[in-house]
Amino acid sequence: MNAAAQPDFAALARATKETLRARAHKANEDRVVPTETIDEFKTVGLFRILQPKRWGGYEAHPLAFFDAAIEVAATCPSTAWVLGVVAVHNWQLALFPEEAQHDVWEDDPDTLTASSYMPVGKVTRADGGYRLSGAWGFSSGSDHCRWMLLGAYAPPMPSGERDMLTLLLPRSDYELVDDWFVSGLRATGSKSVRVEDAFVPEHRVHRMSDAYRLRSPGNELNTAPLYRVPFGQIFTRTVATPAIGMLQGALDAYVELNAGRCGRADGKKAADDPANLEACAAALLAIREARALMRNDWNEMMAKAEAGERIELEDRVAYRANAGAVTDRMVRALDDLFMASGGSAIFVNQGIQSFFQDIHAARAHHANNPVKTARNHGGLLMGHRTNDFFL
Repeated sequence: MNAAAQPDFAALARATKETLRARAHKANEDRVVPTETIDEFKTVGLFRILQPKRWGGYEAHPLAFFDAAIEVAATCPSTAWVLGVVAVHNWQLALFPEEAQHDVWEDDPDTLTASSYMPVGKVTRADGGYRLSGAWGFSSGSDHCRWMLLGAYAPPMPSGERDMLTLLLPRSDYELVDDWFVSGLRATGSKSVRVEDAFVPEHRVHRMSDAYRLRSPGNELNTAPLYRVPFGQIFTRTVATPAIGMLQGALDAYVELNAGRCGRADGKKAADDPANLEACAAALLAIREARALMRNDWNEMMAKAEAGERIELEDRVAYRANAGAVTDRMVRALDDLFMASGGSAIFVNQGIQSFFQDIHAARAHHANNPVKTARNHGGLLMGHRTNDFFL
């Protein structure tokens, strides 16, 4: 199966802005990204950016993927969030044994997969695989997916060590629970998942220890450098990078709201207030700094992958801390914009309001907590062992 020539994915994402803007309100009300949007993204190939060429994908540089997600997030954060976390599963599926890839993509290479990686499942060994039960939360985009990746710890080995597993299940083996009633990222449809004693064959299991060592079964077939970067690095950026676009969208909305606004109490022009101007400039600086940092990290990782070099633990911890800090930095800059917008910003028909709610929801994600990643990085510099192996 041959992939088409690689398009300009950021340009394709920008071309969707008016459509996404027109659909945003209904998407939030329905608490799900519209099927029409998902189908349009499939048609132009946005979900296949990180998919193997042998399955009709592009195997593109990660920056192409994240630049497109930033463009989408500047208009509809929920849509960008779903694009990121669903499309990255095509990257992880490339690490599974070949039989699992056939299971998902043989009939339709545009088949989508959802996830919940929280390792809360109960796993027992069974002949030819495992049995899985449990309940997971926060499965974004799950309404549009026919397969599910779920996290769980493997049964202990004789040594007492335990590996974290990602188990792949078809739609018939899990139930979606409609409990997504939230204040931000409402349209992501991040429902809970319930599984009752499902059998998962061995070929539908991916071990995090293999991912960490870059020795997953799929690496034998999918040999592009893209698949030799650590899973923990690429996945965490799918939930960190959209915040850059959210801040850009908020900045655009801020300028639109305040360029001609006069204070109701004093009649002064908002655009003449030095504090407002500083908040505007500071937001743009934060965006540029975050994009430059993420771009630098990706270029370093991909250069090492292309050269067949190891990405050392010290670098992985530093990259992880950088990604962990992005969303919090964007939140702080957006909060300053919001507070500089006066009372008008609290009305639901103001664009900055939705970005304010969505970016705070993004900050609540476990992977976007800058405290843990920064302390782990600082601890490593001070001679401690890392306490984060999702690297």
